[in-house]
Formats: sequence, C-alpha cells, structure tokens
Amino acid sequence: MTTTPTAARIPAAPITGLYGALVKKFAGRMFGRVPESLGVMWHHLPALKASMAYGQKLQKWDACDETLKTYAHMAVASLVGCSWCLDFNYFMTRDKGLDEDKAREVPRWRDSDVFSPLERQVLEYAEAATRTPPTVTDEMVAPLLAALGPAGLLELTSVIGFANLTTRGNTALGIESEGFAAACGMKPLAQPGPSAAVGSSA
Repeated sequence: MTTTPTAARIPAAPITGLYGALVKKFAGRMFGRVPESLGVMWHHLPALKASMAYGQKLQKWDACDETLKTYAHMAVASLVGCSWCLDFNYFMTRDKGLDEDKAREVPRWRDSDVFSPLERQVLEYAEAATRTPPTVTDEMVAPLLAALGPAGLLELTSVIGFANLTTRGNTALGIESEGFAAACGMKPLAQPGPSAAVGSSA
C-alpha cells in the first residue's frame, strides 16, 4: 500500500468553522492527522455530511456479521481500484478487533486459503455486484440467503452498494491511499493474485 500523498483532481479546501474544528478533532483522534481527502470533500459540505451520515448508520446495523461486511467493502475497493477505501478498511480492522491477517489477504482472496466457504461466497458476491454489468446469479445468492437470512443479505448488499458509491467517487476524483495502515505499523496489503483478472469462481 502506497504511503505517498493523494493526487486528488480537486485541490483540498481549508477546513474551517466550528463544524470544521469538530471534524478535524475527530479525524485527528482516529488517524493521527487530518486526511487530505476531507479537504477535497469540504468543497461540498452537504455531500460530505450525507456520505458520513449514511456511513455511520451502516456501522450501527447488526443483521450481518461485521467481518463479512468489511471484507465485502474491501473486495469492492480492490476490484474498482480505490486504494483509499482499501487502506482505510484494512486500517479499521484493528479498531474493530477483526482478523488483520485475513483482511490483508482480501485483494488476493481467490488465491488465498485463509477464508472460510461463507467468506469466499461473500467476496465473490461483492465482486459480482460491482462488475459492469453485474454478474450476480441465483446460484450465487441462494447460499448467502440461507446463511445470512433476508435481513442479513439485504444489509450486506447495502454495504456493497455504499462501497461502490465511495470507491467509484474516490477513484474518479483521484483520491488515493494516505497510508493509514502503514503509519500504524500494519503489514502491507497483499497484491492481487493471478486469478483476480479472470474473476474465476471461488
């Protein structure tokens, strides 16, 4: 994971005002510094607040296991090519108490043997829902519905949809990884394996 500064296509704006002070305090506590990406989004506060609010709501849902949702978001980020979201979610696994060694393998999940059958089904579903056009099949959904239930599958799908919103937006704007994981001494993320390009079955 690169630790070079983001090459955003929109220059960061100064983060000002009372709300800006609160945002900088929160970001500093979480990351140790204020991410440049916040300055980029500061140009449109309603868009920033809406994205943050929905992301916070997603964090409160509990119909689907947190590990599965994190892996799904990372799978989307890896497929789309959003290094910011991939690094951020990997970094957050430590805060959430998740398995860091597994999380770092998400970019090469098809070639890795650390994931359970259910985790592999979730990763495959996340990629299939992200492809253009989507390649989700009935056969892909059936075991997930059986394992997660309707509410769990809907929650997982909503997380994947939100992940597509953030990853594609970041990629379009040139917002790249700011090295959160590397800064706290986490191992580098694994590189995508040979199976990633062909998208073979899990």
